[in-house]
Amino acid sequence: MATNTTTGKKIKMIPIFIMGKRYDVPETLTIMKAMEYAGFKFIRGCGCRGGICGACATVYRKAGDYKLYSGLACQTVVEPNMYLAQIPFYPANRAVFDFSEIKPVPEDIFKLYPEIFRCVACNSCTKVCPMDVEVMDVIAHLKRGDITGAAEMSFSCIQCGLCASRCMGELPQYHIAQLARRIYGSLIAPRAKHLREAVKVIESGRYEECMRTLMKTPDVELRKIYQEREMEPEMTGEEWTPKDTKCL
Repeated sequence: MATNTTTGKKIKMIPIFIMGKRYDVPETLTIMKAMEYAGFKFIRGCGCRGGICGACATVYRKAGDYKLYSGLACQTVVEPNMYLAQIPFYPANRAVFDFSEIKPVPEDIFKLYPEIFRCVACNSCTKVCPMDVEVMDVIAHLKRGDITGAAEMSFSCIQCGLCASRCMGELPQYHIAQLARRIYGSLIAPRAKHLREAVKVIESGRYEECMRTLMKTPDVELRKIYQEREMEPEMTGEEWTPKDTKCL
């Protein structure tokens, strides 16, 4: 037991093993906080610290359990005798290409990632995903030529790379899924009418003088303008209504 120096309450300590070495840490901590408690200083392998960036992928085993578990260090709470190792980056080949030359057809994905057909549908990628993405089904969608389905199903992917670490076919699933989302977002998804109208307004030069004025404005005044800005644009039904160009 240890004592919290602020509250005076007793804290239960549990043993965990980080990279093979034992440390006693408070039982309520996440893996990331437990590692910091043990003296580790993060210079990589952490980012948002809230379960979104995917930089703190971790694999671990529990005492008396043969199974290999995985999770994000910023979300997973330590358990007694947990044996863990972090994987801040897992090597997976990423295709190099000029996106302007990509067409919204599955053949372009197949050319860049022919290994997609090595998938043996073992579902290990899905089981290891900390975001509960149906990774195997994402690949299945693409094998059938369904880019839209793959993009929508992989929307929650955070690029942690754990799927590639367990793949029997040695696919870089997260890179493949990212390409599908880029193709869908840029070349397949219907364009919102209000977005087209907003782009036309910008291209017309309507805000150029306003921008020049802002660029000459002192930082203190810019902060005041930012804090007092309108939080929501005026909407009329589903139509976007441009505001007055006055910015100061």
